[in-house]
Amino acid sequence: MSKGERNRIKIRVRAAMASQAKIEGRYLGGRPPYGYRLADAGPHPHPAKASDGKRLHRLEPDPATAPIVQRIFHDYCRGRGFFAIAESLTRDGIPSPSAHDPARNQHRSGIAWSKGAVRAILSNSRYTGRQVWNKQRKEETLLDVDNVALGHETRLRWNQPDAWIWSNDRVHPPLIDTETFELAQALRAAKGADHTTRERRRHTSPRYVLRTFLHCGLCGRRMQAHCSHDVLYYRCRFPSEYGLANKVSHPRNVYVAERDLIAPLDTGSRVPSPRTGWRTRSRGCTRPSSPTLRSRRRRRRQLKSSPSATRRSPATERLLKPAQTRHSSADGSPKPRPAAPERWPRAEQPPMRTGSPRRTSAR
Repeated sequence: MSKGERNRIKIRVRAAMASQAKIEGRYLGGRPPYGYRLADAGPHPHPAKASDGKRLHRLEPDPATAPIVQRIFHDYCRGRGFFAIAESLTRDGIPSPSAHDPARNQHRSGIAWSKGAVRAILSNSRYTGRQVWNKQRKEETLLDVDNVALGHETRLRWNQPDAWIWSNDRVHPPLIDTETFELAQALRAAKGADHTTRERRRHTSPRYVLRTFLHCGLCGRRMQAHCSHDVLYYRCRFPSEYGLANKVSHPRNVYVAERDLIAPLDTGSRVPSPRTGWRTRSRGCTRPSSPTLRSRRRRRRQLKSSPSATRRSPATERLLKPAQTRHSSADGSPKPRPAAPERWPRAEQPPMRTGSPRRTSAR
């Protein structure tokens, strides 16, 4: 498919989805907000999709979580902050959004309420009963401008509020009235009025070698990458993000510099691990091997230590068979180099013709 045709299809699809959200107030997919659940809204209006069994969905209040959303709005309008609300919800034993739906939040621990979750609930305009679409967009960025063949990466970007698509009418039961929602947004804007917004500059993010490999040994959360004064760090700020009413013993900030971890890895000395204590890395190893490679090596050691009488499958024999290259034979021994071809002696070499062949005409 050409790039022009792809762009035309994308424009037509987005225009159709915008009209469906604005005029019909249709739920266009995605995870339902905390406080709502999905309900059946009848068969799909498109005959072909309806014949395949596809149906429409709508939002309806969740009896277990809808009162929590109303409590968060009321507490914030009475002057409580994000962290105070998160701590009170954790103290009362109310499950956080990730703990309430662990099937779709397997990457989160759900140990407590975070102020980020409270902030996201207060800024969600769907609680007023209207459908909102086009909050985010996808941007495609080339991996290398000089080498277009490498392809591009897709990232989600937030759109400005004036680009959001609002439904004309209320399409699902509201949890918060419009006056309460507007009051909460006014309070948020007033609290952030003293902060000066700097123009965000796009720059190349530093390459964190140990990203996604470090976990905090106190709370088990993955440590965040952070750059300060051109020095790369990994930190865990659990107390400043989550309510501590669950009595988790954790310092305010746990951090470690990447250079302090890379130097022992390069020299082959032992480095501390948050979960398994001390580990030894070989010299020159700057990144741990992948789980697939480690499991393959472990499986190879187990097979080699098994009794010789054990019958092995062809796949096992291929696994134990050493890698054969163009310089090695099937058993792994080096191949003998082929003898050099015989050359003509300089005096006996046939003469070489230069220039274009002479054309002869038939007579």
